[in-house]
Amino acid sequence: MIVATVKKGKPELRKKVMPAVVIRQRKPFRRKDGTFIYFEDNAGVIVNNKGEMKGSAITGPVAKECADLWPRIASNASSIA
Repeated sequence: MIVATVKKGKPELRKKVMPAVVIRQRKPFRRKDGTFIYFEDNAGVIVNNKGEMKGSAITGPVAKECADLWPRIASNASSIA
């Protein structure tokens, strides 16, 4: 979990600092099986202090590592990569 500023979204949410979970990143990272994975964009999901999503939907894939650590985010994901 990180603390991030909202860049895109509703005007009442923009420019506010909120806790978030990173679900995709452009920088390649190595999985335990030795493969490298990276996505075409960086993305995060706004969460509360308990780790529950503030929104209701996730567009695009979610990293498998994120889905393992945050099952509530994985249940709303359209696909897991």
